[in-house]
Amino acid sequence: MIVWLNGTHGAGKTTTSALLPQLLPDARVFDAENVGGMLMDITPGLPGTDNFQHWPPWRPLVVETARRVLEYVGGTLVVPMTVLVEEYWREISAGLAEHGIPVRHFVLHADQEALRGRIAGDTVVGPNSRFRLKHLEPYAEAARGWLHAEGEVVDTTDLAPDEVARRIAGAVRG
Repeated sequence: MIVWLNGTHGAGKTTTSALLPQLLPDARVFDAENVGGMLMDITPGLPGTDNFQHWPPWRPLVVETARRVLEYVGGTLVVPMTVLVEEYWREISAGLAEHGIPVRHFVLHADQEALRGRIAGDTVVGPNSRFRLKHLEPYAEAARGWLHAEGEVVDTTDLAPDEVARRIAGAVRG
């Protein structure tokens, strides 16, 4: 199974994904951003883009990597990855479905004020990351449209990360 944690930067995907293997003993975290990093390392570089998700190979490589890892070790893969383009989500979810891999799609949501505060206080990426701030409005647009209808929304605005992880683990365990 895949537990996909979607949502914009600052919603709690990375923190939640680190906690879930403690609550779901057969879980491993697969950061699909590393697939993008691999593509960015190709030299000479691939055609210019502001987001590696726009490169057509990224989506099937994420599917194939997840499939192969699950085939090898079984269990659950937790994937903390923002996907705001509906077409891209459809391609990934259809690819996983073709391989018979069930997906629980959770959308971690927080209000804009909380998101801005978390981004400003991030000591790892650094405060006020333009890249992260630039994605707040596209997230809000996707949330109003397809995204919240496609996923199980968990409002993280006033929840501690361990509570978010417990809610998701509880939902996954049924």
